[in-house]
Amino acid sequence: MENKSVLILGAGELGLPVIRNMAQKAKNNNTTITVLLRQATIESEEVEKKRMIDELKALDVKLLSADLSAPSSELVSIFKNFDAIVSCTGYGTGAGGFQIKLVNAVLEAGVKRYFPWQFGVDFEIIGRGSAQDLFDEQLDVREILQAQTATKWVVISTGLFTSYLFQPFFGVVDFDKKVVNALGSLDTAVTVTTPDDIGMLTAEIFFEEPEIENSIVYIAGDTITYGQLGDVVESLSGQKFERTVSDLDELANDLKNDPTNFVYKYRSIFGHGRGVSWNFNKSFNAKKGIKTTSAKEWAQKNIDWSASIKI
Repeated sequence: MENKSVLILGAGELGLPVIRNMAQKAKNNNTTITVLLRQATIESEEVEKKRMIDELKALDVKLLSADLSAPSSELVSIFKNFDAIVSCTGYGTGAGGFQIKLVNAVLEAGVKRYFPWQFGVDFEIIGRGSAQDLFDEQLDVREILQAQTATKWVVISTGLFTSYLFQPFFGVVDFDKKVVNALGSLDTAVTVTTPDDIGMLTAEIFFEEPEIENSIVYIAGDTITYGQLGDVVESLSGQKFERTVSDLDELANDLKNDPTNFVYKYRSIFGHGRGVSWNFNKSFNAKKGIKTTSAKEWAQKNIDWSASIKI
């Protein structure tokens, strides 16, 4: 297994759980984990960033100061020192070729194995020209990887972060009005996974024997319809919640009136229901018997129900 030196890009909401779990497993696999961060982050006096850097040092991972916005030639010279790269860069960079720049640098550097930033929905089923233009670039990355054989690749499909179902910006659960608003229909399903579970399963998939290569791996914390989500909210709150639906016409109009709105793009994608859910029992974790956190379990643990509901 040629994964002796692994570079992880980013240490954000998803990156940190990936680093924690990879570092844990690396100890038993004679593997070194390095995390690439901006110099400003490593030297930051901000309390949160200092805490993160202290945690990374305690995990015994190496810190590498670099900026992914640097010219491709600089990235190639960094990447070529590693057997494998796991990208947890997120969408913060937006569209504009950033993910393509990364994958091309990985290939040019001769990295043996690459986990690109594809933690999300099934981009191929959704297809090109969708409401979320960032997805087209994700498909470009897949095609670049599929067109070559030198670098092995693994894509991890995770669905939505579980917390998003309950956050006000997503417009599904309204605690004040006691409404669960379905996107598309009450029968539309969505697969959700927590960042902690994604981190744990990424490490499991990375170190799996025999090695997983050139594959899309589906994981899931839960696959749930908006109707079932309403039942979860009612059972945890002990309150009745009205069910409403933002149908495809409403979602399309919202986007038409505000075409650059990031959330409206996502609501449209999830309302259509294509490529955003898969059978839980067919997920990597279900097949392996690995316990993950359901939407109900997450909500039970992370939401103060007595404070959230106005009686």
